Amino acid sequence: MSPKEDAQARRKYLMRTVQDSMDVLNGKWKIAIISALCCFTKRRFSDILADVVGISNRMLSKELKELEVNQIIKRTLVDTQPITVHYELTEHGKTLQPLIEGLAAWGVVHHKQIVGK
Repeated sequence: MSPKEDAQARRKYLMRTVQDSMDVLNGKWKIAIISALCCFTKRRFSDILADVVGISNRMLSKELKELEVNQIIKRTLVDTQPITVHYELTEHGKTLQPLIEGLAAWGVVHHKQIVGK
Protein backbone atom coordinates (compact mmCIF):
# COMPACT_ATOMS: atom_id res chain seq x y z
CA MET A 1 0.00 0.00 0.00
CA SER A 2 1.41 3.39 -0.97
CA PRO A 3 1.70 6.19 1.62
CA LYS A 4 -1.13 8.05 -0.16
CA GLU A 5 -3.41 4.99 -0.02
CA ASP A 6 -2.44 4.42 3.61
CA ALA A 7 -3.33 8.02 4.51
CA GLN A 8 -6.64 7.72 2.67
CA ALA A 9 -7.46 4.45 4.45
CA ARG A 10 -6.65 6.12 7.79
CA ARG A 11 -8.98 9.06 7.03
CA LYS A 12 -11.79 6.68 6.06
CA TYR A 13 -11.25 4.72 9.28
CA LEU A 14 -11.45 7.94 11.33
CA MET A 15 -14.62 8.98 9.52
CA ARG A 16 -16.20 5.58 10.30
CA THR A 17 -15.28 5.87 13.98
CA VAL A 18 -16.84 9.34 14.16
CA GLN A 19 -19.99 7.93 12.56
CA ASP A 20 -20.00 5.05 15.07
CA SER A 21 -19.78 7.60 17.90
CA MET A 22 -22.57 9.66 16.41
CA ASP A 23 -24.75 6.55 16.08
CA VAL A 24 -24.50 6.05 19.86
CA LEU A 25 -24.96 9.74 20.76
CA ASN A 26 -27.45 10.72 18.05
CA GLY A 27 -30.66 12.55 18.65
CA LYS A 28 -31.72 15.71 20.35
CA TRP A 29 -31.53 14.48 23.96
CA LYS A 30 -28.67 12.06 24.59
CA ILE A 31 -25.93 14.64 25.07
CA ALA A 32 -28.19 16.63 27.42
CA ILE A 33 -28.93 13.49 29.47
CA ILE A 34 -25.24 12.57 29.64
CA SER A 35 -24.42 16.14 30.60
CA ALA A 36 -26.94 16.03 33.48
CA LEU A 37 -25.32 12.83 34.75
CA CYS A 38 -21.85 14.38 34.41
CA CYS A 39 -22.93 17.37 36.51
CA PHE A 40 -24.95 15.57 39.19
CA THR A 41 -23.54 11.99 39.22
CA LYS A 42 -26.61 9.94 40.33
CA ARG A 43 -30.03 11.10 39.27
CA ARG A 44 -33.57 9.81 39.52
CA PHE A 45 -35.81 9.76 36.46
CA SER A 46 -37.73 12.81 37.68
CA ASP A 47 -34.47 14.70 38.31
CA ILE A 48 -33.28 14.07 34.74
CA LEU A 49 -36.72 15.04 33.46
CA ALA A 50 -36.33 18.39 35.25
CA ASP A 51 -32.71 18.82 34.11
CA VAL A 52 -33.44 18.25 30.41
CA VAL A 53 -35.90 20.98 29.55
CA GLY A 54 -38.50 19.99 26.97
CA ILE A 55 -38.07 16.21 26.99
CA SER A 56 -41.18 14.08 27.52
CA ASN A 57 -41.45 11.12 29.90
CA ARG A 58 -41.72 8.72 26.99
CA MET A 59 -38.70 10.12 25.15
CA LEU A 60 -36.58 10.19 28.31
CA SER A 61 -37.46 6.55 28.99
CA LYS A 62 -36.51 5.59 25.41
CA GLU A 63 -33.22 7.50 25.47
CA LEU A 64 -32.23 6.08 28.88
CA LYS A 65 -32.85 2.54 27.60
CA GLU A 66 -30.68 3.18 24.53
CA LEU A 67 -27.89 4.67 26.64
CA GLU A 68 -28.09 1.66 28.95
CA VAL A 69 -27.89 -0.78 26.01
CA ASN A 70 -24.78 1.07 24.81
CA GLN A 71 -23.28 0.82 28.32
CA ILE A 72 -23.11 4.59 28.75
CA ILE A 73 -25.35 4.64 31.82
CA LYS A 74 -26.21 2.22 34.58
CA ARG A 75 -29.71 1.80 36.01
CA THR A 76 -29.89 0.80 39.67
CA LEU A 77 -33.04 -0.22 41.55
CA VAL A 78 -33.03 0.94 45.17
CA ASP A 79 -35.14 -1.17 47.55
CA THR A 80 -37.29 1.59 49.02
CA GLN A 81 -41.05 2.08 49.29
CA PRO A 82 -41.87 2.92 46.56
CA ILE A 83 -38.93 1.49 44.62
CA THR A 84 -36.48 4.18 43.50
CA VAL A 85 -34.40 4.00 40.33
CA HIS A 86 -31.07 5.80 40.03
CA TYR A 87 -29.18 6.47 36.82
CA GLU A 88 -25.46 7.17 36.63
CA LEU A 89 -22.67 7.03 34.11
CA THR A 90 -20.78 3.76 33.80
CA GLU A 91 -16.97 3.80 33.79
CA HIS A 92 -17.22 3.71 30.00
CA GLY A 93 -19.76 6.56 30.07
CA LYS A 94 -17.43 8.65 32.25
CA THR A 95 -14.96 8.70 29.36
CA LEU A 96 -17.42 11.14 27.72
CA GLN A 97 -16.86 13.76 30.46
CA PRO A 98 -14.00 15.51 28.61
CA LEU A 99 -16.23 15.71 25.54
CA ILE A 100 -19.05 17.28 27.58
CA GLU A 101 -16.61 19.72 29.23
CA GLY A 102 -15.22 20.61 25.80
CA LEU A 103 -18.71 21.21 24.42
CA ALA A 104 -19.52 23.42 27.42
CA ALA A 105 -16.32 25.45 26.95
CA TRP A 106 -17.00 25.80 23.23
CA GLY A 107 -20.57 26.89 24.02
CA VAL A 108 -19.31 29.74 26.22
CA VAL A 109 -16.91 30.94 23.50
CA HIS A 110 -19.58 30.57 20.82
CA HIS A 111 -22.10 32.53 22.88
CA LYS A 112 -19.58 35.36 23.30
CA GLN A 113 -18.81 35.28 19.58
CA ILE A 114 -22.45 35.50 18.57
CA VAL A 115 -23.89 37.70 21.31
CA GLY A 116 -20.74 39.64 22.08
CA LYS A 117 -20.93 39.26 25.87
